[in-house]
Amino acid sequence: MRTRDPEAKKQLLFEAALAEFAEFGRAGARIDRMAKRAGISPGLVYSFYEGKAELFDAVFDQIVDMILASVPIDADDLPAYAGSLHDAGRAHPDVMRFIRWYYLELGESSQRAVVAASMAEKVAAITEAQQRGTVTSARTAAQILALVLTLANMWHLPGEDVAGLVPEPDRRSLVTSAVAALVAP
Repeated sequence: MRTRDPEAKKQLLFEAALAEFAEFGRAGARIDRMAKRAGISPGLVYSFYEGKAELFDAVFDQIVDMILASVPIDADDLPAYAGSLHDAGRAHPDVMRFIRWYYLELGESSQRAVVAASMAEKVAAITEAQQRGTVTSARTAAQILALVLTLANMWHLPGEDVAGLVPEPDRRSLVTSAVAALVAP
């Protein structure tokens, strides 16, 4: 006898949706392909989400939650934080592709509350580290965060023209050393 496990099916749908959206973006993704990848019926997708747009946002929110849980900020060790973000992006290229699609299709106006709250918490943590003297005060905490995030993720976003400038085995150490120089008091 089959058992019903809606949470397991929802997780399978998340994984299938992430793969589908990472490959095709929201506009090109298809619910029927997601359902097939997940091994569920297309109708079941609509029992979880109203449609593709709501599912796209749900995948984004779950990715943000995963990143926040797996890569917490340590404002007193921003080079290690940047290295961990770099490692996470390298380990999950589908997530990085999804994020590119998300911002490409929805633009800056797509800022989600969970991201805004996370950014505010990180800026506050860096401000406190600046007050303790472990991070430079030559730039605002927001500027430092923006630069750290950009450096940590830079190898996951460009094409091969930029990525080819530094061999893959050297990229993480370049990220961490650049962040160390950036934040040194």
